[in-house]
Amino acid sequence: MIEKIDCGLNLKKLKNKELTTLSREIREFLIEKVEKRGGHLASNLGVVELTLAIHRVFDIPKDRLVFDVGHQSYVHKILTGRMSRFDDLRTPGGLSGFTSIKESEADAFGAGHSSTAISAALGFAQAGRIKKEKYHTVCVVGDGAYTGGMVHEALNNCNPDLPLVIILNENGMSISDNKGAFAKYLSRVRVSQGYVRWKSYTNFILSKIPFFGSLIKRLLSRTKEFLKELVYSANYFEDIGLYYIGPIDGHNQRKLEAALKTAKRLGKCCVVHIKTQKGKGYSPAENSPDEYHSVGALKQAPMFHEVAADKLTSLAGADRSIAAVTAAMAIGTSLDRFEKAFPDRFFDVGIAEEHAVTFSAGLAAAGLSPYFGVYSTFLQRGYDNMLHDVCLQNLPVRLLIDRAGLSVADGPTHHGIFDVSFISAMPNISLYAPVTFGTLEDAITLSTLAKSPFAIRYANSTEEERIKREFFSDGDLKIRPIRSNFTKDNTPEYVFISYGNITGRVLLAQDILKEKGYSVGCILVEQIKPYEPTVDEIFELVKDSRHVMYVEEGIKNGGAAMITGDILMRLGFVGEGHSFVPYAIDDTFVVPDEKCDIYEYAGFSAERLADKMIEEK
Repeated sequence: MIEKIDCGLNLKKLKNKELTTLSREIREFLIEKVEKRGGHLASNLGVVELTLAIHRVFDIPKDRLVFDVGHQSYVHKILTGRMSRFDDLRTPGGLSGFTSIKESEADAFGAGHSSTAISAALGFAQAGRIKKEKYHTVCVVGDGAYTGGMVHEALNNCNPDLPLVIILNENGMSISDNKGAFAKYLSRVRVSQGYVRWKSYTNFILSKIPFFGSLIKRLLSRTKEFLKELVYSANYFEDIGLYYIGPIDGHNQRKLEAALKTAKRLGKCCVVHIKTQKGKGYSPAENSPDEYHSVGALKQAPMFHEVAADKLTSLAGADRSIAAVTAAMAIGTSLDRFEKAFPDRFFDVGIAEEHAVTFSAGLAAAGLSPYFGVYSTFLQRGYDNMLHDVCLQNLPVRLLIDRAGLSVADGPTHHGIFDVSFISAMPNISLYAPVTFGTLEDAITLSTLAKSPFAIRYANSTEEERIKREFFSDGDLKIRPIRSNFTKDNTPEYVFISYGNITGRVLLAQDILKEKGYSVGCILVEQIKPYEPTVDEIFELVKDSRHVMYVEEGIKNGGAAMITGDILMRLGFVGEGHSFVPYAIDDTFVVPDEKCDIYEYAGFSAERLADKMIEEK
């Protein structure tokens, strides 16, 4: 059956037995490809029947389909002509692990971050109304996303008369178990599909009765609400004016399609609540859905985030003021280790980074020492809260910024290349970029003494032995503003400056130039902000050098390279015989069109760095 999809298989004509076969084959295909290439497995196994039902009931892409996050869109990709591309899944320039408007017209909206789907779908629905175009908008939102504030902002803004179908996929998980009051509430909400049809039909009939129809309608409505609350208790969705159907068994193809057809016929804003099992059909994923949320190659251990979590947990044993905060990323940041040791001081606030930052500010204002573990790409969502609630009040909130740098697998939505630039614009905050486990641990220890905001960023990797040999040969693992592999008495003509794991590639570029006879050295920056004392030290080292190039695995505009160059110029590193080049990511999101090495595509190969140094001399 699955082989017929790319040959124009008409899903709408399939019989139940054929659908059962196709569902099984899709799961087999996903298990084979994702376990081989890496990707989001459990979430996609859970939405096979749902995705088939959507494509059978609605007309995609005429009807717009929006997935929240998009990591559960693999089945949708299979059904829309992209099955042959799964061998390049989650590779730079290959098949995206999320929806992408560049990839297919069937992907109405690009994703990657959570809780955005209803807002985007509402935009499509309102646009259709304004342009007088006839189509439905469907969005698939996991219950984990309902821990994010944007979902509720969008629901508050929904027009009940729009042809918008919101599918609430409840599986009790985001990556880990869902947290919070709304997750508990969802398990209690229920209204039958027949009730929705009856309500719609009754309202239609009553509206046709002259004079007394509206009066009877109001009277019945009040009576109905009273009786329904006695039986079902209040329904959040209906209370804000939306139709509600559910909950439906999300693996029962017949019931799913019947519910979606009801929602489609209504032509109104309707919530279809389904219940699915994450990892359905594959027992390892069913039993451990968090472990099979994202499948990848065997990692090297330990990783920076593991070392950070272990160090914080160790310090918390002696300091009861230390608390840990995560936004549904306990496992990803390894803070689940802290949770096991100190559950009363661990807070998973759900997919709500804005709240996490301001909540941490409240903890700090009350005298605790909060640490918010967050991926670089997700910290962007708390920008205003960092600026207004943390930095303006100069509160000692500590950020553990994970996944800093380019994202090889997840692509542009997950590139951690903006945090240095936007943190650099914030007063009062310090920013460190340790490159060894030892300096990471020392930076965390130093942060416990902080009286102001304090951020530590690190890559999703293990430490590099070459960097340790080059800059830490004396065994000193205390965090320093800078380190170099040369001295003032032996100043090279050409100097690289860098921070983070990109330094490993910079050292390879240094080797290439040395082999060609150039006098070249490298400065490693571990304290990025505050800039002035760090750049003062850099100036003392490079003031006699001919050419300096700052290599930054981050956005150029407002980044460390640009700011460092400006300060060096003010300190006198200008004029004949001196040059400085900020070499960073230009005004782009780094989105390759063809399969490639993401670092080479971004211009960070050792050969390119070496050539650039000589080109700019």
